[in-house]
Amino acid sequence: MKILLPTSTAGSLPKPSWIAEPEKLWSPWKLEGQELVDGKNDALRLCLDDQVRAGIDIVSDGEQTRQHFVTTFIEHLDGVDFEKREIVKIRNRYEASVPSVVGAVSRPKSVFVEEAKRLRQLTDKPIKWALPGPMTMIDTLYDGHYKSREKLAWEFAKILNQEAKELEAAGIDIIQFDEPAFNVFFDEVNEWGIAALEKAIEGLKCETAVHICYGYGIKANTDWKKTLGEEWRQYEEIFPKLQQSNIDIISLECQNSRVPMDLIELVRGKKVMVGAIDVATNTIETPEEVADTLRKALQFVDADKLYPSTNCGMIPLSREVANAKLRALSAGAAIVRNELLNKQ
Repeated sequence: MKILLPTSTAGSLPKPSWIAEPEKLWSPWKLEGQELVDGKNDALRLCLDDQVRAGIDIVSDGEQTRQHFVTTFIEHLDGVDFEKREIVKIRNRYEASVPSVVGAVSRPKSVFVEEAKRLRQLTDKPIKWALPGPMTMIDTLYDGHYKSREKLAWEFAKILNQEAKELEAAGIDIIQFDEPAFNVFFDEVNEWGIAALEKAIEGLKCETAVHICYGYGIKANTDWKKTLGEEWRQYEEIFPKLQQSNIDIISLECQNSRVPMDLIELVRGKKVMVGAIDVATNTIETPEEVADTLRKALQFVDADKLYPSTNCGMIPLSREVANAKLRALSAGAAIVRNELLNKQ
């Protein structure tokens, strides 16, 4: 039976403190060798259990086996040198030391498929799996080979398509591409970014999603948000073309953000994953606050197409806070679900 307002998370969930330092991006592993392999498997099970206990309907791996949502995928590709690093500005916001593209990029073997199979064996719930989108991948690298953002994005799109097809075959129900870069490079998004994303989903039969947010609750992002004015209208630049695309679900940030809710009207007809949990604060939303965000969204998206979610990944939060927020998400969705069912 199809659930009305199925809840999910946008991406990462906090890792247990025995595998990596909590509340920290890029946190190094505390284990190595076989202990790390076992630890990742244990973390995956624990993360699934946390989601099920919190009442999350569409579960994920919580990115428990990866250090970072972009670079862990890139580490498995040929053509990228992690020793040869350059300083680049990521999403026009902050500088970072990143690996270099030194030759033709390719994927010698699948990256996440074994973990996906493992998660599929552990649950019969629908699973959503996140991959970095092509534009966000190129924004996290120094390209000394193709010397063209568009060409490199196209190559990554082909690689992502190979991975996505294997994830689908492993039993994944929704494949999500994370594209925070879509909130920054509007001309490129419309010129070739959405086309590259469509290349990445080519031939898939499972549902596909694109997640476009304003980033983790780290200082570089919160500082940037302060410069965006009273209304955050970035989505307005890209939603019309996304509405015409083959992507099934648009995932966006709504809770405590200055995104005008009526912008969702621009993707009318698509399923919408509405971020109803703020990941940039330790304050736990009340179920009623979550319900209020969802009610506002329902003015612009049909109930059967609304998927309550979190704004972004939750890796910078403690497990305790993240779990409490997930419980609030489920409880808030339940309030609105009951309201809708009682109207029928």
